[in-house]
Amino acid sequence: MSEVPEVLRRAHLIGIGGAGMSGIARILLARGAQVSGSDAKDSRAFLALRAQGAVIAIGQSADNLDAFPEGLSAVVVSTAIKETNPELVAARERGITVLHRAQALAGLMEGHRVACIAGTHGKTSTTSMLTVALQHCRLNPSFAIGGDLNESGSNAHHGDGGIFVAEADESDGSFLAYTPSVAVVTNVEPDHLDHHGTAEAYVDIFEQFVGRIEPGGVLIVCGDDAPAALLADHASAAGVRVRRYGRTVTGDENARVLDYTPSADGGFVRVALQGTEIDVKVAVPGEHMALNAVGALLAGLELGAPLEGLAEGLAAFGGVRRRFEFKGRAGDVRVYDDYAHHPTEVAAQLLAVRQTAGAGRVVVVFQPHLYSRTKAFSDEFAAALALADEVVVLDVYGAREEPEPGVTGALIADKIVGAVVHYEPAFDTAATLAVDILKPGDLLVTMGAGDVTQLGPEILAELDRRNEQG
Repeated sequence: MSEVPEVLRRAHLIGIGGAGMSGIARILLARGAQVSGSDAKDSRAFLALRAQGAVIAIGQSADNLDAFPEGLSAVVVSTAIKETNPELVAARERGITVLHRAQALAGLMEGHRVACIAGTHGKTSTTSMLTVALQHCRLNPSFAIGGDLNESGSNAHHGDGGIFVAEADESDGSFLAYTPSVAVVTNVEPDHLDHHGTAEAYVDIFEQFVGRIEPGGVLIVCGDDAPAALLADHASAAGVRVRRYGRTVTGDENARVLDYTPSADGGFVRVALQGTEIDVKVAVPGEHMALNAVGALLAGLELGAPLEGLAEGLAAFGGVRRRFEFKGRAGDVRVYDDYAHHPTEVAAQLLAVRQTAGAGRVVVVFQPHLYSRTKAFSDEFAAALALADEVVVLDVYGAREEPEPGVTGALIADKIVGAVVHYEPAFDTAATLAVDILKPGDLLVTMGAGDVTQLGPEILAELDRRNEQG
């Protein structure tokens, strides 16, 4: 069993139900650490954590820091935890070490060969693909991902293979805590400007991330993305070994995408690599997903996995929760759910949805995420959503942000041209509206990073009810 850093032997995680925090808790518990935590409300994730021995409190109080007689070695927080949080205040008053989530994860990476997957879009899917492909090769990696694998239902795992695969989050710059030997950058497109301030600062944080690659390590980038390709050029000039993938790259050390053929259950991507051509089955739809698979393929090769085994593993990849996840069928209507919350992600996913929909209409229920992102990219969101046949735009899911005057879902809805558009600020009536506009053969996708994911089951239930009534 891998060692737990001394500072994490008795750790309390504030917001333990979050995707990143729950993953760290899983690995700590598997390695024999004592773990306590708290969150504002109960969660299904707590069932497994409690079964592993975690002490979890609902509600946050300084008293929650007293779970272990020996006292805590560290309190772990994310960027979302405010300085006024009573547990964080108490930890500082007591002199308990406070670690950011990324620092804790970096501690768990010690002693492993580390692969970090970064990028504005596609990092969760690429990390997941790489993890499943390595598992298929029986390398049993540890992993920490921002979503649950459909194969295991888990977002993290302690493996004994000496490899650690992690999704590297650029949103708050915390991925600078990692020192990967294999770093993948899928693309670089300005986002999270509420934290970074400017597009230039956002791009610079990726330059700094590349500077974290350990000596002798490798950077893998999508050469079709201009900013990522420029990042690769800078890295190569600085002496970092670089491998590229995409339609525009050349050279035997790179992976050139020759063709992509969509199919009913995903697609096939033909790749020129190492002097040969191979066909890789990708079980999730869209050429953007095929590119992610090729990036994962290169990373797997760098980690010592065989090409044939990796290709077989990628073909077996069943997807990630909330990444074009099939929720069910009611009559002739199919319902999916997707996490896309940036214009480029929305456009790429809707192009893939169109291939899956066939002759049916594409209907989207879209929930903007963050007031700052909605304000900055309203034009781009409108253009992306116009790829659907009919769109329901909800109000903004503010998450960590306070409302901003004049910034609502209408800012996007009013600019959509070419699709039938509905702006529905009342979340409670959105499912009914969606069912009202659906026709036999339609494919509906709920889309966004907020609680829009709750609507899929409601829509299916209402469709079933109406079908029973005839």
